[in-house]
Amino acid sequence: MLTCKTVWRKLAPLARASSTVCRQNVGRAGSPVAHMSTGPAGGGGDNRLYVLLVGAACLGGGVYAYQTVKGDKQRYQERLSEIASRPNKAAAEQPDTFIQLEAPAFVFPCLCVFDFVWWIMLKFNLSHILICRSRSLLFLSGVFVQDLGTDQLPDIADHTLTLSLLCSCSLPLSFSFFLSFLFLHSFSLTLACSGCLIETPAAGTAPSPAKIPSHAPYLLIGGGTASFAAARSIRARDPGARVLIVTEESDLPYMRPPLSKELWFSDDPSVTDTLRFKQWNGKERSIYFQPPSFYISPEDLNSIENGGVAVLTGKKVMHMDVRGNKVQLEDSTEISYDKCLIATGGVPRNLQVIERAGEEVMKKTTLFRKIDDFKALDKVSRNLKSITIIGGGFLGSELACALGRRSADSGLEVIQMFPEKGNMGKVLPEYLSNWTTEKVKREGVKILSEALVKNVTHKDDKVEIQLKDGRVVKTDHIVAAVGLEPNVDLAKSAGLEVDSDFGGYRVNAELQARSNIWVAGDAACFYDIRLGRRRVEHHDHAVVSGRLAGENMTGASKPYWHQSMFWSDLGPDVGYEAIGIVDSSLPTVGVFAKATAKDTPKAATEKSGTGIRSESETEAVATSPVATSPAASPTPAPPAQQQKEDYGKGVIFYLRDKVVVGIILWNVFNRMPIARKIIKDGEEHADLNEVAKLFNIHDD
Repeated sequence: MLTCKTVWRKLAPLARASSTVCRQNVGRAGSPVAHMSTGPAGGGGDNRLYVLLVGAACLGGGVYAYQTVKGDKQRYQERLSEIASRPNKAAAEQPDTFIQLEAPAFVFPCLCVFDFVWWIMLKFNLSHILICRSRSLLFLSGVFVQDLGTDQLPDIADHTLTLSLLCSCSLPLSFSFFLSFLFLHSFSLTLACSGCLIETPAAGTAPSPAKIPSHAPYLLIGGGTASFAAARSIRARDPGARVLIVTEESDLPYMRPPLSKELWFSDDPSVTDTLRFKQWNGKERSIYFQPPSFYISPEDLNSIENGGVAVLTGKKVMHMDVRGNKVQLEDSTEISYDKCLIATGGVPRNLQVIERAGEEVMKKTTLFRKIDDFKALDKVSRNLKSITIIGGGFLGSELACALGRRSADSGLEVIQMFPEKGNMGKVLPEYLSNWTTEKVKREGVKILSEALVKNVTHKDDKVEIQLKDGRVVKTDHIVAAVGLEPNVDLAKSAGLEVDSDFGGYRVNAELQARSNIWVAGDAACFYDIRLGRRRVEHHDHAVVSGRLAGENMTGASKPYWHQSMFWSDLGPDVGYEAIGIVDSSLPTVGVFAKATAKDTPKAATEKSGTGIRSESETEAVATSPVATSPAASPTPAPPAQQQKEDYGKGVIFYLRDKVVVGIILWNVFNRMPIARKIIKDGEEHADLNEVAKLFNIHDD
């Protein structure tokens, strides 16, 4: 179709000549009106051509306006769909309010006045003012289309002005006024129809939430390590799988160990924002498993060609219908599934005396578990004068060392109290627990051992902790690190069995709770063929159990036999790795040697290339032969003179019925496959000193 610009280029010379003739005729008083012809008298060919071209231009303009309105109607529908599907994590449940704007009544009269004035200007050869008229018209159009986002309006205005110019220059006043009004009216109507539906939220309403898929072939409840490991395993075995992770947290899946370890030793003042840290080996990494680009949008889950992993953040599953294969979110949204993984992890425990102490005490208490808890405690440690950590286990001791090092520069008072005689007293033998306690003290931490909390109150903007032996501690803030409670909120609605001894969902050897429901991570209570029924709360277990659950969800049918490990670092210089049942109430045998510069967590990560040590060893297999011997008498405990030694590095064996059921590698790293094989074999050993040699602890 010929555009208006093309028509105008062809008619411009003729229009100028015709306009000149008209002006001459009008200036002759009493003379008859001249015919619009530039040819010799009697020649009508040019006039017929002129009328034909003008008619074609009018017809073309009408067709153009019709197609524009039709196209704008389609864009209007697409605009509605785009607005309705915009994701928003914290969206309110109220829908958006859209206001349909119509062009005000003054628009068309104004356009007519502009056209008439413009026509007069052209008759008096004032066409240079056309630019002003164009800008005025575009200004009026801009009033109504600020937010439309269309790139076609300048062309529409240009073409409309061209048609009006053609009519005004070449036709009598009344007819040109009518056609110019028609074209401008069409342009205004196009504006009103094409985009004046502007997204205008009503007062107090939030943008619409992300569209939640109604069905997910693989639904993973929980956004922690186990869920992420399962998602990757599912995609590895089924490349086209569509996986939906639903998590209460507002963050994408991330690793938890650095929250109490490396992040606290970062020199970057913006670490709470970037959540990037340097590992002991000096390499930098993010706390998140993958960047946002790794995931797809939940609303695209069922439409994208090759599937993917989507994460629905800030949503909690409240009810599970096992028979109907669907779950219900807290906003009553339902999601159906083919196969489901429960990896809800756990929630930090609190002391009842703190819970009963009232709102003021609770405001000054941190239950450390998530990214938000890390950020909050980091802020507290920079602004307050004293922090008291209740708990002497892994988490409490790690946080105590981290905050203790910070106290040297900031003057922060760090207090750690626990009911045991020493740090990690429930895990380590007493002699090693005492040595660890002295290590924590050297980090600047005040230790209160054998401390049982009797009462907690809020006085004079301080938290006062009263112990059963009469001691009183006044502090600005409390960190309760007293264990984890498995999250089994869905057990009742789903009809799943919860273990009465260990907590968590009881699952079979393939981590199944039902035919199409699996459980992994902290919430799974599984049967260990060597050590009996267990529940483990460590990173390595979450990785391996999540990976296996994902494989079994795709039909692998593999049993869970893995002996997961865990590790704890008291800074870059002292750390240990453990496997099996490590309980200080069991008989133990320790074999130690003098440590060297390479026997530290920092040196271990430099050698392995990873700060999350379980990532480098979970797939390894021990190849060294393990010494075996016939049944022998119980191995004696460490000699008394060892109590005063500096336990640089060593191996601690935990025994039950003369069989090794647990091993701690103290400042001995990258030897976990050997320890795993010893436990798997389940043999009795006459001399554990010989077994300790397998770990090369005497090598420099």
